[in-house]
Amino acid sequence: MDNKGLNDNKMTVKAGLSIGQLGKARNGTKGLNSASIEKILYAYPDLDANWLLTGEGEMLKSEKSKQTPEVQEIHHPRSVEKKEAMQVVYLYDFKASAGLRSLFDNNQHRIIDDIHIPNLPKCDGAIHIVGDSMYPLLKSGDIILYKQMPLDIENLLYGEMYLLSYDIDGEDYIVVKYVRKSGKGEPFITLGSENPEHATRDIDFRRVNALALVKASVRINSMK
Repeated sequence: MDNKGLNDNKMTVKAGLSIGQLGKARNGTKGLNSASIEKILYAYPDLDANWLLTGEGEMLKSEKSKQTPEVQEIHHPRSVEKKEAMQVVYLYDFKASAGLRSLFDNNQHRIIDDIHIPNLPKCDGAIHIVGDSMYPLLKSGDIILYKQMPLDIENLLYGEMYLLSYDIDGEDYIVVKYVRKSGKGEPFITLGSENPEHATRDIDFRRVNALALVKASVRINSMK
């Protein structure tokens, strides 16, 4: 606040805090909770989170760190994979699609935006995800970038994260899961989650009708 010339009113209005919260934090009677800390970091993106939490390092981010997008590369290929210096990845309106297979087969009229990310492996598209099965690594509303894969169990990279759809008794399930080897043996595979509240599930790979390898995720944090 001293660095930016902020008074209590300016700080609380921009960060969405109450005067009481800020006053207690400043006089040491009560620390800020995690939600309040997140609000401050969102309101002042040049503030270094490590400094705010621990007092160590520089208070403000360097110019280089401020320009780094919050993009996480999820896929770590086992072999050297060609990366694109710059590529345009289309973000599709998955809600308007009749399913993952339909999106893969005919997606041009569902483009809602485009994403420019340097130095990532080739991606075929991106969608918003829903659900919390991969939380906290991914949360509902995050964007995943994917590469379509052939429906061949021999080409699976076990332990990697996939976007896939499969049919059980006529009902189509669309999920983002880790794909692992099943104890039942082929053609079964095990679908696992990051969230421990979600149980693993074995499915027959022959029920999978669309498959894509998740290459990266993008999380957009904003204050309304």
